[in-house]
Amino acid sequence: MIQVVVLDMAGTTVADDGLVEQAFTQAIGAQGIESGSKRYDEMLRHVRATMGESKITVFRHLLGNDEAAAQQANQAFETAYGTLVDEGHCEPIEGAEETIRELQGHGIKVCLTTGFSETTQQRIIAALGWKNLADLTLCPAQAGRGRPYPDLVLKALLDLQADAVGNVAVAGDTAYDMTTGIRAGAGIVAGVLTGAHGNDQLVAAGATHVLESVRDLPGLLNH
Repeated sequence: MIQVVVLDMAGTTVADDGLVEQAFTQAIGAQGIESGSKRYDEMLRHVRATMGESKITVFRHLLGNDEAAAQQANQAFETAYGTLVDEGHCEPIEGAEETIRELQGHGIKVCLTTGFSETTQQRIIAALGWKNLADLTLCPAQAGRGRPYPDLVLKALLDLQADAVGNVAVAGDTAYDMTTGIRAGAGIVAGVLTGAHGNDQLVAAGATHVLESVRDLPGLLNH
């Protein structure tokens, strides 16, 4: 009996359309690393591989644990992404809002999670008109640690009062979403094919199910 569903945002319920990479290009450019250079290409590969991870953690890795540089790059990333959102480059995955409402109609509580900061997350939610849509929204700083740690899912379980970890379903488009769900002990860990990672990566990371879209989630839970 699923009582709480934890949904990722970018790539799962929110269309990415390359916004993360655009914002990354601006952020890393501010560190003097030019697009097209060998180092830039290596960094971009890491960003793609770690989609879903807390962004500050990604920048710490890329910049050799230079905390000041990582914080500066992360702030530049969040600013660039927020600007893109404000300019209208932000749309929901088709059917995502209806899916959330359908789940809630069956008495299931929904939490939207992200690897972005709370400020950026709220800008996305405002741009989509989703202010009162989800029962809970969480970013890494509110939960303790970001993906691939289980904190976001466990915080949602506690705040939304699920009876057990097995009564929680997690859905996301990245291997990190899958790892988070598995580590948290979620009853269902569903990958969706509308974002960063494909079927093989999602299955390798532990997905219990792989769906074409988040729109297919209510049907899975009703079986």
